Amino acid sequence: MGSKGYSASFKFQVVLECLQSDRTNAEIARAYDVNPVTVSRWKKQFLEHGPEVFGGKEEVKRAEKEIARLERIVGQKEVEITLLRNFLKGR
Repeated sequence: MGSKGYSASFKFQVVLECLQSDRTNAEIARAYDVNPVTVSRWKKQFLEHGPEVFGGKEEVKRAEKEIARLERIVGQKEVEITLLRNFLKGR
């Protein structure tokens, strides 16, 4: 964060305007006296962490754990299929 120490609500206000306005990020940054790179970073952070805003970090962690579990199952099934194919080729 820069030396100005912008509040979370200020950042949200700027990002919200970026998402709702027809103006460019640079124009909005100028209007709020913020560096355009900073505005772009805030917007990127908001878009990347949107699920946490609505679902909370715990819900996101649960979903990520479930995805990892399902990926492990798929990997195990791929190994089983390969072993069965190799077994059937040998017969």
